[in-house]
Amino acid sequence: MLDRHEDSRPLHVAAVRLLLLTGCRESEILTLQWRSYREGRLHLPDSKTGPRTVWLCAAARGVLDSLPRSSGWVFPVAGLRTPWLWLDQFWRGVRVDAGLRDVRLHDTRHSYASMALLGGESVRTVGRLLGHERASTTLKYAHMSDTTVREAVETLSSVLSGRRA
Repeated sequence: MLDRHEDSRPLHVAAVRLLLLTGCRESEILTLQWRSYREGRLHLPDSKTGPRTVWLCAAARGVLDSLPRSSGWVFPVAGLRTPWLWLDQFWRGVRVDAGLRDVRLHDTRHSYASMALLGGESVRTVGRLLGHERASTTLKYAHMSDTTVREAVETLSSVLSGRRA
C-alpha cells in the first residue's frame, strides 16, 4: 500500500515505515534530527520517559539512509505549528485505501509490541524497545488474539501434563 505513494510522498512513506519498523512514538519520528542517528541507532535525547536509544533493524537503517539530508531534521516539519497533521492527513488517505477504517498511527506501536511478544521476546525486552519504564505499561500495548491465547494454553497443557507434542 505504501509503495503506491513512494514517488509522490517519499517523506510521508518513510515516516510511516519508520513507525512500523521501530515502534517509536509519532513525536519521536517527526522531531528526529540527523545528529541523533549514529552507529545504526537513534539516540533520542528527550523521549516521553527521558533519553533513550532505539536500536534499528537493517530495514529501518535503509529507510533513513535513503533520505536526503537537506536539513538538520530528518522530516523537516518540526518547525510547523502542528507537525503531526502533516503525517496524519497522509495516514488517513492510506488507511482508507487499505480498508483500515479506524487504525491510528499510534496503533503501529501496539502492533510492534504484540509482534515482538509473539516472536518470543520477553515483556522486559519489549518494554525497553518501546522506552517503557514499567512492564505494566508494556502489557497494555500487547494484544494477543484468541487463537494465540488458545495455542498457548494447549502448549502449556502439554508441558504440564508431561505430554509434549
